[in-house]
Amino acid sequence: MATVDLLMPKMGESIMEATILKWHKQPGDPIKIDETVLEIATDKVDTEVPSTSEGTISEILFNVNDVVPVGTVIARIKTDAEADANEEFVSAPPQVATYKPQAEPSTHNVSATSEATANYKPQTTNLNGNRFYSPLVLNIAAQEGVSMTELEKIAGTGNEGRVTKRDILQYVSEKRQGRVASSEKGEVREQQLVIPVNRIEQRDSERETGSNRQLTTYTGNVEIIEMDRMRRLIADHMVRSKQTSAHVTSFSEADVTNLVMWRDKVKKDFEKREGTKITFTPLFIEAVVRCIKKFPIINSSVDGDRIIVKKDINIGMATALPGGNLIVPVIRNADQLNLVGLAKQVNSLADNARNNKLRPEDIADGTFTLTNVGTFGSLMGTPIINQPQVAILAVGAIKKRPVVIETPHGDSIAIRHMMYLSMSYDHRIIDGSLGATFLTAVANELENFNGSREF
Repeated sequence: MATVDLLMPKMGESIMEATILKWHKQPGDPIKIDETVLEIATDKVDTEVPSTSEGTISEILFNVNDVVPVGTVIARIKTDAEADANEEFVSAPPQVATYKPQAEPSTHNVSATSEATANYKPQTTNLNGNRFYSPLVLNIAAQEGVSMTELEKIAGTGNEGRVTKRDILQYVSEKRQGRVASSEKGEVREQQLVIPVNRIEQRDSERETGSNRQLTTYTGNVEIIEMDRMRRLIADHMVRSKQTSAHVTSFSEADVTNLVMWRDKVKKDFEKREGTKITFTPLFIEAVVRCIKKFPIINSSVDGDRIIVKKDINIGMATALPGGNLIVPVIRNADQLNLVGLAKQVNSLADNARNNKLRPEDIADGTFTLTNVGTFGSLMGTPIINQPQVAILAVGAIKKRPVVIETPHGDSIAIRHMMYLSMSYDHRIIDGSLGATFLTAVANELENFNGSREF
């Protein structure tokens, strides 16, 4: 019999941890290769983790709602194969040793028993003030009034002792209960804070005295609604984007009459021949891709003082979910797809998003995002950049309006299909002239749509 370690998978360069949502298997249950063992959630997407081997579940090392770093052993599977044949699976990566639950640092590998895992305690790490803190941790610390002195004393359970979201939230919870030593006196502070679990508290950011926050509680005829997990993740992502990029938004409008009339003319034949509907989204993406090729710096990201220009054009499309949340599936290599291919990708990803069937790779590596605020009737919007991208384009509702038409024979007024476009971009590397020029180029692509083209 051999034992195979099932690790928390890495699902993207920026994904460092995941939350366990549900275990599909329990100790003693048989398991087949590729059969689902558990469901997990990251700040990007929910997904299932399949088994890498066939055998029997021998141990489950974490509970539902635990936040687990990638690369950590989360379960063990007993197989009938020889140990030698599975040697590559049994040995966990060296960095996993950081996550072994123990009171003092150790160089042992991660072969902790299930009892040790059940008594999981953060590992104390002293990095002499040179620790790395993610923007999310720093944001939570700022919101909760946690000073840098306090932050440096928090035991980190992340890679190389890094403080994770779970660590800072646990510290805040203990601080509210008066179980945290005062940074000034070195003794436990008595805090008279009795806070019901379902009560929303809001800090008045302009009224603070020292390290003590003044909290405001809602009274009267109100309804308290707790954010669900995805809404909290979206909120964190939006705040981080504003803190990271210098946002500027430019506006334009386009006469899309030719495009609208062409779609109305071909949509029945298109669906009959291709087996999928033709919406406006693939037509917008087609125009965006052409303009990105003309202005490649729009398809980039910022890394410190360096501009990383992406050669792959991967277009994210913001998609509203039935519950009101938002997700951004990505059409990879959109420049290599014709209109039919774009239409099929758009419809497939949108359907999978609404049915919670997206895979982690379906929302990874986007280089530019398109959002259609007109779907819900908005004429225009000021979208927030989807980090680490540097630009996002919003298209508004298409409305019929009287418009002045200039011709060699004079001006006239006609009823045309008009649409506003707005693009937010990172002013650190995209100046107003480039941003406005790119946006105008997209509008011109849509206005000059060939109404006699074949699909």
